[in-house]
Amino acid sequence: MLLRVIISPQDIRKLRFDSVPHSVDGLKLMLKNTLQLRSSFDLQYEDEDFKDFCNLTCVDDLPKEKVTLKVVFCPVSSDSSLDTLPALPSSPLTSSSALLSSPLTSSSAVPSPPASSLSSHMEYFEGRRSQQWPTDFPIPTFLYDVELRLRQGNDSFRKDGALLSISRDIKSEILEKIAEAIYSFKTYPTPEHFGHVAKTLIKKHPCLKEPGSTSGWYGWKHSIMFKMGNYRQKLKAAGCRELMVNSEKRGPGDTRGKRNKVKKPRRSETNFLPDLPQGSDSRSLEEDREKMVQEMRKTTPNLAYIDDAMNATYALRRQEIVEEEPPVAEMTVRWPALFTERQIVKEFTRLTSMDINSFYEGLDSHLHKLLQLFRLKRFEEIEEMTSLMESLDKDASNQRKRAAALQGLPWYMKENPSTFMKRCEPTEPEEDVMKGMVIGLLLVVEDVKEPLPASYKEIAIVIEEKIVMRHLGDVPNAFVNMMGLLYMLNLSYPKDLKYTFEVIQRLFMGIGSEVCTPKVHSLKNKLLG
Repeated sequence: MLLRVIISPQDIRKLRFDSVPHSVDGLKLMLKNTLQLRSSFDLQYEDEDFKDFCNLTCVDDLPKEKVTLKVVFCPVSSDSSLDTLPALPSSPLTSSSALLSSPLTSSSAVPSPPASSLSSHMEYFEGRRSQQWPTDFPIPTFLYDVELRLRQGNDSFRKDGALLSISRDIKSEILEKIAEAIYSFKTYPTPEHFGHVAKTLIKKHPCLKEPGSTSGWYGWKHSIMFKMGNYRQKLKAAGCRELMVNSEKRGPGDTRGKRNKVKKPRRSETNFLPDLPQGSDSRSLEEDREKMVQEMRKTTPNLAYIDDAMNATYALRRQEIVEEEPPVAEMTVRWPALFTERQIVKEFTRLTSMDINSFYEGLDSHLHKLLQLFRLKRFEEIEEMTSLMESLDKDASNQRKRAAALQGLPWYMKENPSTFMKRCEPTEPEEDVMKGMVIGLLLVVEDVKEPLPASYKEIAIVIEEKIVMRHLGDVPNAFVNMMGLLYMLNLSYPKDLKYTFEVIQRLFMGIGSEVCTPKVHSLKNKLLG
Protein backbone atom coordinates (compact mmCIF):
# COMPACT_ATOMS: atom_id res chain seq x y z
CA MET A 1 0.00 0.00 0.00
CA LEU A 2 1.21 3.49 -0.89
CA LEU A 3 0.48 6.03 1.85
CA ARG A 4 0.50 9.83 1.98
CA VAL A 5 0.71 10.68 5.68
CA ILE A 6 -0.11 14.22 6.80
CA ILE A 7 1.60 14.89 10.14
CA SER A 8 1.15 18.67 9.85
CA PRO A 9 0.57 21.11 6.97
CA GLN A 10 4.35 21.52 6.74
CA ASP A 11 5.22 17.83 7.25
CA ILE A 12 3.74 15.38 4.73
CA ARG A 13 5.42 12.01 4.20
CA LYS A 14 5.20 9.35 1.50
CA LEU A 15 5.48 5.74 2.68
CA ARG A 16 5.10 2.32 1.11
CA PHE A 17 4.21 -0.77 3.14
CA ASP A 18 4.42 -4.31 1.76
CA SER A 19 1.44 -5.24 3.92
CA VAL A 20 -0.84 -3.47 6.35
CA PRO A 21 -1.82 -4.71 9.85
CA HIS A 22 -5.32 -6.04 10.33
CA SER A 23 -6.17 -3.58 13.11
CA VAL A 24 -6.10 0.20 13.51
CA ASP A 25 -3.88 -0.15 16.59
CA GLY A 26 -1.45 -2.24 14.57
CA LEU A 27 -1.34 0.42 11.84
CA LYS A 28 -0.82 3.16 14.44
CA LEU A 29 2.06 1.22 15.98
CA MET A 30 3.66 0.75 12.56
CA LEU A 31 3.36 4.47 11.82
CA LYS A 32 4.58 5.38 15.29
CA ASN A 33 7.77 3.34 14.83
CA THR A 34 8.31 4.35 11.20
CA LEU A 35 7.74 8.06 11.68
CA GLN A 36 9.18 8.21 15.21
CA LEU A 37 6.01 9.83 16.58
CA ARG A 38 6.23 10.46 20.32
CA SER A 39 2.76 11.61 21.35
CA SER A 40 -0.51 9.69 21.32
CA PHE A 41 -2.56 10.17 18.18
CA ASP A 42 -5.61 9.07 16.21
CA LEU A 43 -5.88 8.53 12.46
CA GLN A 44 -8.22 9.94 9.82
CA TYR A 45 -8.39 8.78 6.22
CA GLU A 46 -9.56 10.51 3.04
CA ASP A 47 -12.87 8.88 2.19
CA GLU A 48 -13.39 8.23 -1.54
CA ASP A 49 -17.15 8.80 -1.35
CA PHE A 50 -17.16 12.10 0.55
CA LYS A 51 -13.76 13.40 -0.63
CA ASP A 52 -13.07 14.43 2.96
CA PHE A 53 -11.38 13.04 6.07
CA CYS A 54 -13.19 10.59 8.36
CA ASN A 55 -12.06 8.89 11.57
CA LEU A 56 -10.41 5.52 10.91
CA THR A 57 -12.13 2.82 12.96
CA CYS A 58 -11.54 -0.20 10.71
CA VAL A 59 -8.60 -0.98 8.42
CA ASP A 60 -11.00 -2.50 5.88
CA ASP A 61 -12.35 1.02 5.20
CA LEU A 62 -9.05 2.02 3.57
CA PRO A 63 -8.59 1.94 -0.21
CA LYS A 64 -6.62 -1.08 -1.34
CA GLU A 65 -3.62 0.56 -3.05
CA LYS A 66 -3.29 4.28 -2.28
CA VAL A 67 -4.51 6.13 0.79
CA THR A 68 -4.10 9.51 2.43
CA LEU A 69 -3.91 9.47 6.23
CA LYS A 70 -3.96 12.39 8.64
CA VAL A 71 -2.29 12.12 12.05
CA VAL A 72 -4.44 13.82 14.71
CA PHE A 73 -2.47 14.24 17.93
CA CYS A 74 -4.44 13.80 21.15
CA PRO A 75 -4.58 16.97 23.29
CA VAL A 76 -4.52 14.91 26.51
CA SER A 77 -2.94 11.60 27.49
CA SER A 78 -4.90 8.50 26.54
CA ASP A 79 -5.04 4.90 27.70
CA SER A 80 -3.69 3.75 24.35
CA SER A 81 -0.97 1.13 24.40
CA LEU A 82 0.83 3.35 21.91
CA ASP A 83 1.80 5.93 24.52
CA THR A 84 5.42 6.99 24.64
CA LEU A 85 7.70 4.15 25.70
CA PRO A 86 9.32 4.55 29.14
CA ALA A 87 12.96 5.48 29.39
CA LEU A 88 15.49 2.80 30.23
CA PRO A 89 15.96 2.75 34.02
CA SER A 90 19.35 3.81 35.37
CA SER A 91 20.43 4.93 31.92
CA PRO A 92 20.94 8.69 31.48
CA LEU A 93 20.61 8.78 27.72
CA THR A 94 20.45 12.55 27.65
CA SER A 95 24.08 12.70 28.70
CA SER A 96 26.49 12.66 25.78
CA SER A 97 29.10 10.89 27.91
CA ALA A 98 26.66 8.11 28.76
CA LEU A 99 25.44 7.88 25.18
CA LEU A 100 28.79 7.67 23.46
CA SER A 101 31.05 5.04 24.93
CA SER A 102 32.78 4.52 21.59
CA PRO A 103 36.51 5.23 21.23
CA LEU A 104 35.69 7.03 17.99
CA THR A 105 34.42 10.16 19.76
CA SER A 106 36.39 13.35 19.22
CA SER A 107 35.74 17.07 19.12
CA SER A 108 34.99 18.03 15.54
CA ALA A 109 33.79 21.30 14.15
CA VAL A 110 32.27 19.73 11.06
CA PRO A 111 28.53 20.56 11.05
CA SER A 112 26.00 17.74 11.13
CA PRO A 113 24.46 16.84 7.78
CA PRO A 114 20.91 18.17 7.62
CA ALA A 115 18.15 15.64 7.18
CA SER A 116 17.66 16.85 3.61
CA SER A 117 21.27 15.93 2.75
CA LEU A 118 20.53 12.22 3.15
CA SER A 119 19.96 10.27 -0.03
CA SER A 120 16.49 10.63 -1.49
CA HIS A 121 15.60 7.09 -0.49
CA MET A 122 16.38 7.76 3.18
CA GLU A 123 12.88 8.31 4.43
CA TYR A 124 12.43 5.74 7.18
CA PHE A 125 12.67 2.02 7.69
CA GLU A 126 9.43 0.57 6.37
CA GLY A 127 9.11 -2.59 8.44
CA ARG A 128 6.84 -5.25 7.05
CA ARG A 129 5.92 -6.57 10.45
CA SER A 130 4.79 -4.37 13.29
CA GLN A 131 3.96 -6.78 16.10
CA GLN A 132 4.74 -10.13 17.70
CA TRP A 133 2.62 -13.27 17.30
CA PRO A 134 -0.82 -12.37 18.70
CA THR A 135 -2.59 -14.11 21.54
CA ASP A 136 -5.77 -14.21 19.43
CA PHE A 137 -4.81 -14.73 15.79
CA PRO A 138 -6.82 -12.37 13.54
CA ILE A 139 -8.56 -14.52 10.92
CA PRO A 140 -8.63 -12.32 7.79
CA THR A 141 -11.69 -11.24 5.84
CA PHE A 142 -12.11 -13.34 2.69
CA LEU A 143 -13.66 -12.44 -0.67
CA TYR A 144 -17.29 -11.33 -0.44
CA ASP A 145 -18.76 -14.54 -1.92
CA VAL A 146 -16.66 -16.69 0.43
CA GLU A 147 -17.68 -14.61 3.46
CA LEU A 148 -21.33 -14.97 2.39
CA ARG A 149 -21.04 -18.76 2.17
CA LEU A 150 -19.33 -18.92 5.56
CA ARG A 151 -21.95 -16.72 7.18
CA GLN A 152 -24.73 -18.96 5.87
CA GLY A 153 -22.79 -22.07 6.89
CA ASN A 154 -22.25 -20.77 10.44
CA ASP A 155 -25.96 -20.00 10.78
CA SER A 156 -26.84 -23.55 9.71
CA PHE A 157 -24.26 -25.02 12.08
CA ARG A 158 -25.71 -23.12 15.03
CA LYS A 159 -29.21 -24.32 14.16
CA ASP A 160 -28.67 -28.03 13.54
CA GLY A 161 -24.91 -28.69 13.57
CA ALA A 162 -24.69 -29.01 9.79
CA LEU A 163 -21.18 -28.71 8.34
CA LEU A 164 -20.38 -26.75 5.20
CA SER A 165 -19.10 -28.54 2.13
CA ILE A 166 -16.70 -26.18 0.34
CA SER A 167 -15.25 -26.29 -3.15
CA ARG A 168 -11.54 -26.42 -3.94
CA ASP A 169 -11.61 -22.75 -4.99
CA ILE A 170 -13.12 -21.60 -1.69
CA LYS A 171 -10.62 -23.65 0.33
CA SER A 172 -7.77 -22.23 -1.76
CA GLU A 173 -8.99 -18.66 -1.09
CA ILE A 174 -9.19 -19.35 2.66
CA LEU A 175 -5.72 -20.88 2.80
CA GLU A 176 -4.15 -18.13 0.66
CA LYS A 177 -5.50 -15.33 2.85
CA ILE A 178 -4.49 -17.15 6.02
CA ALA A 179 -0.95 -17.68 4.68
CA GLU A 180 -0.70 -13.95 3.95
CA ALA A 181 -1.89 -13.16 7.48
CA ILE A 182 0.59 -15.58 9.04
CA TYR A 183 3.46 -14.08 7.02
CA SER A 184 2.64 -10.64 8.41
CA PHE A 185 3.74 -12.05 11.79
CA LYS A 186 6.20 -14.85 11.03
CA THR A 187 8.08 -16.23 8.04
CA TYR A 188 8.73 -19.62 9.64
CA PRO A 189 5.93 -20.46 12.10
CA THR A 190 6.22 -23.47 14.39
CA PRO A 191 3.72 -26.38 14.40
CA GLU A 192 2.26 -24.81 17.55
CA HIS A 193 1.58 -21.60 15.62
CA PHE A 194 -0.15 -23.50 12.83
CA GLY A 195 -2.28 -25.33 15.37
CA HIS A 196 -3.19 -22.00 16.98
CA VAL A 197 -4.34 -20.60 13.61
CA ALA A 198 -6.36 -23.72 12.74
CA LYS A 199 -8.14 -23.67 16.11
CA THR A 200 -8.94 -19.97 15.72
CA LEU A 201 -10.29 -20.53 12.20
CA ILE A 202 -12.68 -23.22 13.44
CA LYS A 203 -13.68 -21.08 16.42
CA LYS A 204 -14.67 -18.21 14.11
CA HIS A 205 -16.19 -20.43 11.41
CA PRO A 206 -17.43 -23.63 13.14
CA CYS A 207 -19.09 -24.76 9.91
CA LEU A 208 -15.57 -25.61 8.63
CA LYS A 209 -15.05 -28.37 11.21
CA GLU A 210 -13.83 -31.65 9.70
CA PRO A 211 -16.43 -34.43 9.81
CA GLY A 212 -15.30 -37.42 11.85
CA SER A 213 -12.39 -35.52 13.40
CA THR A 214 -12.02 -35.39 17.19
CA SER A 215 -10.50 -31.91 17.19
CA GLY A 216 -12.23 -30.61 14.07
CA TRP A 217 -9.15 -28.63 13.01
CA TYR A 218 -6.22 -31.06 12.67
CA GLY A 219 -6.56 -31.41 8.89
CA TRP A 220 -6.75 -27.62 8.52
CA LYS A 221 -3.46 -27.36 10.42
CA HIS A 222 -1.67 -29.50 7.85
CA SER A 223 -3.35 -27.73 4.93
CA ILE A 224 -2.22 -24.35 6.31
CA MET A 225 1.35 -25.67 6.82
CA PHE A 226 1.47 -26.90 3.21
CA LYS A 227 0.01 -23.63 1.87
CA MET A 228 2.52 -21.60 3.90
CA GLY A 229 5.36 -23.51 2.24
CA ASN A 230 3.92 -22.73 -1.19
CA TYR A 231 3.47 -19.08 -0.22
CA ARG A 232 7.14 -18.80 0.79
CA GLN A 233 8.18 -20.33 -2.52
CA LYS A 234 6.08 -17.75 -4.38
CA LEU A 235 7.66 -14.88 -2.44
CA LYS A 236 11.14 -16.30 -3.02
CA ALA A 237 10.49 -16.43 -6.76
CA ALA A 238 9.37 -12.81 -6.56
CA GLY A 239 12.76 -11.84 -5.08
CA CYS A 240 12.12 -11.70 -1.32
CA ARG A 241 15.61 -11.48 0.20
CA GLU A 242 14.61 -13.08 3.50
CA LEU A 243 13.71 -16.26 1.64
CA MET A 244 16.31 -16.16 -1.15
CA VAL A 245 19.19 -16.11 1.33
CA ASN A 246 18.67 -19.80 2.10
CA SER A 247 18.50 -20.94 -1.54
CA GLU A 248 22.01 -19.91 -2.62
CA LYS A 249 23.92 -22.81 -4.11
CA ARG A 250 26.93 -24.15 -2.25
CA GLY A 251 30.24 -24.56 -3.96
CA PRO A 252 31.86 -27.96 -4.56
CA GLY A 253 32.68 -29.61 -1.25
CA ASP A 254 31.14 -26.73 0.70
CA THR A 255 29.44 -28.71 3.46
CA ARG A 256 30.35 -26.69 6.52
CA GLY A 257 30.50 -23.09 7.71
CA LYS A 258 28.30 -20.07 7.10
CA ARG A 259 26.94 -21.18 3.73
CA ASN A 260 25.52 -24.32 5.28
CA LYS A 261 23.51 -22.47 7.93
CA VAL A 262 19.78 -21.85 7.61
CA LYS A 263 19.42 -18.11 8.07
CA LYS A 264 16.00 -17.51 9.56
CA PRO A 265 14.48 -15.97 12.68
CA ARG A 266 15.03 -18.21 15.69
CA ARG A 267 13.97 -15.91 18.54
CA SER A 268 10.68 -14.43 17.28
CA GLU A 269 12.31 -11.59 15.29
CA THR A 270 9.63 -9.90 13.18
CA ASN A 271 11.87 -7.98 10.74
CA PHE A 272 14.77 -10.40 10.44
CA LEU A 273 16.04 -9.75 6.91
CA PRO A 274 14.04 -7.05 5.07
CA ASP A 275 14.68 -6.04 1.47
CA LEU A 276 16.41 -2.73 0.79
CA PRO A 277 14.05 0.27 0.66
CA GLN A 278 12.39 0.77 -2.72
CA GLY A 279 14.46 2.99 -5.01
CA SER A 280 17.69 2.46 -3.06
CA ASP A 281 20.74 0.27 -3.47
CA SER A 282 23.62 -0.87 -1.27
CA ARG A 283 25.98 1.76 -2.71
CA SER A 284 23.84 4.75 -1.75
CA LEU A 285 23.08 3.25 1.66
CA GLU A 286 26.80 2.67 2.20
CA GLU A 287 27.41 6.38 1.56
CA ASP A 288 24.83 7.20 4.22
CA ARG A 289 26.56 4.79 6.61
CA GLU A 290 29.89 6.56 6.08
CA LYS A 291 28.31 9.95 6.83
CA MET A 292 26.88 8.49 10.01
CA VAL A 293 30.32 7.22 11.11
CA GLN A 294 31.71 10.73 10.62
CA GLU A 295 28.88 12.16 12.71
CA MET A 296 29.57 9.67 15.51
CA ARG A 297 33.18 10.89 15.76
CA LYS A 298 31.97 14.22 17.14
CA THR A 299 31.87 14.94 20.84
CA THR A 300 28.16 15.77 20.55
CA PRO A 301 26.60 14.05 17.53
CA ASN A 302 23.27 15.14 16.07
CA LEU A 303 21.07 12.47 17.67
CA ALA A 304 18.07 13.15 15.44
CA TYR A 305 20.24 12.68 12.36
CA ILE A 306 21.70 9.44 13.76
CA ASP A 307 18.18 8.16 14.54
CA ASP A 308 17.03 8.81 10.96
CA ALA A 309 20.18 7.37 9.40
CA MET A 310 20.06 4.21 11.50
CA ASN A 311 16.40 3.80 10.62
CA ALA A 312 17.04 4.16 6.88
CA THR A 313 20.06 1.85 6.76
CA TYR A 314 18.43 -0.93 8.79
CA ALA A 315 18.00 -3.31 5.83
CA LEU A 316 21.63 -2.86 4.74
CA ARG A 317 22.80 -3.55 8.29
CA ARG A 318 20.67 -6.68 8.62
CA GLN A 319 21.91 -8.11 5.32
CA GLU A 320 25.48 -7.52 6.44
CA ILE A 321 24.93 -9.15 9.85
CA VAL A 322 22.88 -12.13 8.67
CA GLU A 323 24.56 -12.93 5.37
CA GLU A 324 28.19 -11.96 5.98
CA GLU A 325 28.45 -12.58 9.74
CA PRO A 326 31.33 -10.13 10.25
CA PRO A 327 33.43 -10.09 13.45
CA VAL A 328 31.89 -7.93 16.15
CA ALA A 329 35.06 -5.79 16.29
CA GLU A 330 34.44 -4.88 12.65
CA MET A 331 30.83 -4.00 13.42
CA THR A 332 31.91 -1.55 16.13
CA VAL A 333 33.93 0.33 13.51
CA ARG A 334 31.36 0.24 10.71
CA TRP A 335 28.29 0.84 12.92
CA PRO A 336 29.48 2.66 16.08
CA ALA A 337 26.00 4.04 16.84
CA LEU A 338 24.70 0.48 17.18
CA PHE A 339 26.74 0.08 20.37
CA THR A 340 25.07 2.93 22.26
CA GLU A 341 22.18 2.46 24.67
CA ARG A 342 19.95 4.81 22.70
CA GLN A 343 20.26 2.83 19.47
CA ILE A 344 19.98 -0.55 21.18
CA VAL A 345 16.49 0.47 22.34
CA LYS A 346 15.53 1.56 18.82
CA GLU A 347 17.18 -1.32 16.93
CA PHE A 348 15.55 -3.90 19.18
CA THR A 349 12.15 -2.40 18.35
CA ARG A 350 12.93 -2.46 14.62
CA LEU A 351 13.93 -6.11 14.85
CA THR A 352 11.26 -7.50 17.19
CA SER A 353 8.47 -4.85 17.16
CA MET A 354 8.76 -4.82 20.96
CA ASP A 355 10.08 -2.47 23.61
CA ILE A 356 13.27 -3.83 25.17
CA ASN A 357 12.24 -2.27 28.48
CA SER A 358 9.59 -4.98 28.82
CA PHE A 359 12.53 -6.82 30.43
CA TYR A 360 12.10 -4.78 33.62
CA GLU A 361 8.34 -5.24 33.82
CA GLY A 362 8.64 -8.99 33.33
CA LEU A 363 11.52 -9.34 35.79
CA ASP A 364 9.70 -7.34 38.47
CA SER A 365 6.51 -9.38 38.05
CA HIS A 366 8.41 -12.58 38.94
CA LEU A 367 10.90 -11.07 41.39
CA HIS A 368 9.23 -12.08 44.67
CA LYS A 369 8.52 -15.69 43.67
CA LEU A 370 11.92 -16.13 42.07
CA LEU A 371 13.80 -15.03 45.17
CA GLN A 372 11.63 -17.36 47.26
CA LEU A 373 12.70 -20.26 45.05
CA PHE A 374 16.35 -19.29 45.49
CA ARG A 375 15.96 -19.83 49.26
CA LEU A 376 14.86 -23.45 48.94
CA LYS A 377 16.86 -25.90 51.05
CA ARG A 378 18.46 -27.61 48.06
CA PHE A 379 20.35 -24.40 47.19
CA GLU A 380 21.96 -24.10 50.63
CA GLU A 381 24.82 -26.27 49.39
CA ILE A 382 25.60 -23.81 46.60
CA GLU A 383 27.96 -21.32 48.19
CA GLU A 384 27.39 -18.64 45.54
CA MET A 385 23.61 -18.72 46.02
CA THR A 386 23.90 -18.60 49.83
CA SER A 387 26.30 -15.67 49.67
CA LEU A 388 23.97 -13.85 47.24
CA MET A 389 20.96 -14.19 49.53
CA GLU A 390 22.92 -13.14 52.61
CA SER A 391 24.10 -10.01 50.82
CA LEU A 392 20.55 -9.22 49.70
CA ASP A 393 19.29 -9.48 53.30
CA LYS A 394 21.56 -6.56 54.26
CA ASP A 395 19.79 -4.23 51.78
CA ALA A 396 16.72 -5.48 49.94
CA SER A 397 16.14 -2.51 47.62
CA ASN A 398 14.35 -3.29 44.36
CA GLN A 399 17.45 -2.71 42.25
CA ARG A 400 19.46 -5.12 44.42
CA LYS A 401 16.62 -7.67 44.16
CA ARG A 402 16.83 -7.40 40.38
CA ALA A 403 20.59 -7.95 40.45
CA ALA A 404 20.22 -10.90 42.84
CA ALA A 405 17.56 -12.50 40.65
CA LEU A 406 19.71 -12.22 37.52
CA GLN A 407 22.86 -13.47 39.25
CA GLY A 408 21.07 -16.34 40.99
CA LEU A 409 19.03 -17.47 37.99
CA PRO A 410 21.88 -19.48 36.38
CA TRP A 411 22.46 -21.42 39.58
CA TYR A 412 18.73 -22.18 39.83
CA MET A 413 18.76 -23.44 36.21
CA LYS A 414 21.78 -25.64 37.12
CA GLU A 415 24.16 -23.56 35.01
CA ASN A 416 27.45 -21.93 35.99
CA PRO A 417 27.81 -18.20 35.23
CA SER A 418 31.50 -17.97 36.17
CA THR A 419 32.70 -17.70 32.56
CA PHE A 420 29.96 -15.17 31.70
CA MET A 421 30.23 -12.77 34.64
CA LYS A 422 33.83 -12.03 35.56
CA ARG A 423 34.81 -9.80 38.46
CA CYS A 424 38.08 -7.99 38.94
CA GLU A 425 39.55 -5.23 41.04
CA PRO A 426 40.43 -1.82 39.53
CA THR A 427 44.15 -2.64 39.66
CA GLU A 428 43.85 -5.81 37.57
CA PRO A 429 44.56 -5.51 33.80
CA GLU A 430 41.29 -5.87 31.91
CA GLU A 431 43.00 -7.72 29.06
CA ASP A 432 44.03 -10.54 31.38
CA VAL A 433 40.51 -10.92 32.80
CA MET A 434 38.87 -10.87 29.35
CA LYS A 435 41.19 -13.50 27.89
CA GLY A 436 39.07 -16.35 26.53
CA MET A 437 35.74 -14.52 27.00
CA VAL A 438 33.52 -15.20 24.01
CA ILE A 439 30.69 -13.15 25.45
CA GLY A 440 30.00 -11.86 28.93
CA LEU A 441 29.99 -9.07 31.50
CA LEU A 442 33.05 -7.54 33.12
CA LEU A 443 32.37 -6.23 36.63
CA VAL A 444 35.08 -4.02 38.15
CA VAL A 445 34.58 -3.77 41.93
CA GLU A 446 36.57 -2.98 45.04
CA ASP A 447 35.71 -6.32 46.68
CA VAL A 448 35.37 -9.25 44.28
CA LYS A 449 33.91 -11.44 47.05
CA GLU A 450 30.85 -9.18 47.54
CA PRO A 451 28.11 -10.44 45.16
CA LEU A 452 25.97 -7.27 45.46
CA PRO A 453 28.33 -4.33 45.91
CA ALA A 454 26.98 -0.87 46.71
CA SER A 455 28.58 0.46 43.53
CA TYR A 456 30.66 -0.64 40.57
CA LYS A 457 33.79 1.01 39.23
CA GLU A 458 32.85 -0.30 35.79
CA ILE A 459 30.36 -2.64 34.13
CA ALA A 460 31.15 -3.52 30.53
CA ILE A 461 29.97 -5.95 27.85
CA VAL A 462 32.66 -8.14 26.35
CA ILE A 463 32.30 -9.92 22.99
CA GLU A 464 35.12 -11.88 21.38
CA GLU A 465 37.59 -10.71 24.07
CA LYS A 466 36.87 -7.02 23.32
CA ILE A 467 34.88 -4.48 25.32
CA VAL A 468 32.06 -3.23 23.09
CA MET A 469 30.11 -1.18 25.66
CA ARG A 470 31.16 0.53 28.91
CA HIS A 471 29.65 2.52 31.79
CA LEU A 472 26.44 0.45 32.07
CA GLY A 473 25.91 1.37 35.71
CA ASP A 474 24.29 -1.73 37.17
CA VAL A 475 23.75 -5.42 36.48
CA PRO A 476 20.10 -5.24 35.30
CA ASN A 477 20.98 -2.52 32.76
CA ALA A 478 23.93 -4.61 31.57
CA PHE A 479 21.63 -7.60 30.99
CA VAL A 480 19.17 -5.43 29.03
CA ASN A 481 21.89 -4.19 26.70
CA MET A 482 23.40 -7.66 26.43
CA MET A 483 20.04 -9.03 25.27
CA GLY A 484 19.81 -6.19 22.76
CA LEU A 485 23.24 -6.96 21.31
CA LEU A 486 22.58 -10.71 21.16
CA TYR A 487 19.47 -10.04 19.08
CA MET A 488 20.90 -7.26 16.92
CA LEU A 489 24.16 -9.06 16.10
CA ASN A 490 22.35 -12.38 15.55
CA LEU A 491 24.53 -14.09 18.17
CA SER A 492 23.64 -17.36 19.87
CA TYR A 493 23.08 -17.41 23.61
CA PRO A 494 26.12 -18.52 25.63
CA LYS A 495 26.12 -22.34 25.64
CA ASP A 496 26.74 -22.49 29.37
CA LEU A 497 23.71 -20.24 30.04
CA LYS A 498 21.22 -21.22 27.34
CA TYR A 499 18.40 -21.87 29.84
CA THR A 500 19.12 -18.65 31.74
CA PHE A 501 18.75 -16.57 28.59
CA GLU A 502 15.70 -18.53 27.50
CA VAL A 503 14.06 -17.54 30.80
CA ILE A 504 14.98 -13.90 30.20
CA GLN A 505 13.61 -13.99 26.65
CA ARG A 506 10.44 -16.01 27.13
CA LEU A 507 9.40 -15.35 30.73
CA PHE A 508 10.77 -11.88 31.48
CA MET A 509 10.45 -10.25 28.04
CA GLY A 510 7.49 -12.34 26.83
CA ILE A 511 9.08 -13.06 23.43
CA GLY A 512 8.10 -16.45 22.04
CA SER A 513 6.63 -17.42 25.40
CA GLU A 514 4.16 -19.81 23.79
CA VAL A 515 6.94 -22.39 23.23
CA CYS A 516 9.41 -23.24 26.04
CA THR A 517 11.84 -26.06 26.69
CA PRO A 518 10.65 -28.44 29.44
CA LYS A 519 13.14 -26.98 31.92
CA VAL A 520 11.96 -23.40 31.38
CA HIS A 521 8.32 -24.50 31.25
CA SER A 522 8.75 -26.05 34.70
CA LEU A 523 10.01 -22.74 36.11
CA LYS A 524 7.17 -20.91 34.34
CA ASN A 525 4.61 -23.08 36.11
CA LYS A 526 6.23 -22.42 39.49
CA LEU A 527 6.33 -18.66 38.93
CA LEU A 528 2.70 -18.56 37.82
CA GLY A 529 1.45 -21.12 40.32
